[in-house]
Amino acid sequence: MLSYRHIYHAGNHADILKHLVVSQICRHLIKKEAPFFYLDTHAGIGQYPLDSEQAQKNKEFQSGIAKLLSEDNLPESIEALLDIVREMNPNGQLEVYPGSPKIVDYYVRQKDKLHLCELHPNDFPTLAALFPNKRKANVVKDNGFAAVKAMLPPPQKRGFVLMDPPYEVKKDYQYVVQALQEGQQRFPQGTYAIWYPVLNRRQADNLLKSVKSTGIRNVLLLELCIRNTEKERGMSGSGMIIVNPPWTLEKEAKEFLPFLQDTLAEDNDAGYQITWITPE
Repeated sequence: MLSYRHIYHAGNHADILKHLVVSQICRHLIKKEAPFFYLDTHAGIGQYPLDSEQAQKNKEFQSGIAKLLSEDNLPESIEALLDIVREMNPNGQLEVYPGSPKIVDYYVRQKDKLHLCELHPNDFPTLAALFPNKRKANVVKDNGFAAVKAMLPPPQKRGFVLMDPPYEVKKDYQYVVQALQEGQQRFPQGTYAIWYPVLNRRQADNLLKSVKSTGIRNVLLLELCIRNTEKERGMSGSGMIIVNPPWTLEKEAKEFLPFLQDTLAEDNDAGYQITWITPE
């Protein structure tokens, strides 16, 4: 189908949760001198102009990243993410928001390597132009799920795989679990993060059950819902399923998720989860 364009949703509550996790994983990875490999299965355009016609249509960033930028006394992990956003907007006006590739790019060193996949014919050229240095980032017009099998295990022996398909095709819920199994079998020491939307509770829970049924160990679930998951249509929240998370992430989530719930809530049914789908 390839009709989904993330620019309509850039900087919303789901992006904040996803990019907080991405940022914290990268902060953990660069604590060691050894290089790491990053695979992004659905990289988008890398960064999003918020003054564009698409981003301005629903202005989802206003109730997301813009709201956080106006807050004080933030958890340290949120400040780290906002530092990246501020660096990309040096004049103090919120004009551009980083996608996952730019979040990772903020942390990578010369010895680290990015492999960015994007299949959308309009988004791929934009992403490729943003990362012209092939020694640093390999940008391919490819099915990101297939890249999990093709690119793992990486020569760097340390790595992070982000899978955040748009789920516009229902089979993405199956494909993402299959890709996780494939990746974990080929590269068991890697860190994997799966983003998913909460469109309704049953659909989200079925995905979590599918992940649990794989038998993969050391799987942490972080989820944020900003409103009731059943009363209104649309995405009421989102979650991150993290395999082999940094040992500090659970503690950090206990600081940033309550803050995000209080700051971004749209009704009294807002909530969050911090759960081990399967322990180590």
